[in-house]
Amino acid sequence: MCGRLSQYRGIHDFVAALSMPNALANSVGDQPIERYNVAPTTQVVLLHLQGDVLHADAVRWGWRPHWAKDRAAPINARVEKVAHGPFFRAIWPHRAITPIDNWFEWVDEGGPKKQPYLIRRRDGAPILCAAIGQLPDADEGPGEHGGFVIITADSAGGMVDIHDRRPVVLAPDLAREWIDPETPKERAKQMVLHQGEPAKIFEWFMVDPAIGNVRNQGRNVILPC
Repeated sequence: MCGRLSQYRGIHDFVAALSMPNALANSVGDQPIERYNVAPTTQVVLLHLQGDVLHADAVRWGWRPHWAKDRAAPINARVEKVAHGPFFRAIWPHRAITPIDNWFEWVDEGGPKKQPYLIRRRDGAPILCAAIGQLPDADEGPGEHGGFVIITADSAGGMVDIHDRRPVVLAPDLAREWIDPETPKERAKQMVLHQGEPAKIFEWFMVDPAIGNVRNQGRNVILPC
């Protein structure tokens, strides 16, 4: 996963896709998000549970532990290592969903520049990506070292031709289980290792190379070219 995505629906559309009856604490507003070209280090909307309340918060995309100040903050975490490696140990219990409309990858097709592709669900539904992070506290608000990473796995099927890694996407029932604080850590690990949505539910197509410039934020960057 190369690190660019879109979030343009409103938060209530994403919550509806998650199908959770919980009360919603919404700090991101009710209007469509309308961000078509979302880059790392910027604020990205996450959904997470605190008690019985579902929280919608904007959190910085990228995180590193306090002791790794000499390293760049990763934006993704490999599913094969995330549950047991020391780097993400502090945030592994703090699970969230990053709801997105699509993500982008760049493919070397022999031209002078790599060709960007957009990947989305074939059925048009929101994509519910498994994430972990240092998340805002309901009482204290965002912390100084807040941030999150998206969990990624090996690609499969035709998606391998686009990129060898992809986000772990969960069906709504598994996404609800993923963010439930009562879900055991071992169960959470098995979910992201073995129960992510298959490649066949996605489609992809070429888009304008303008997506490579983060200043290009119009809807045109998600249209086929």
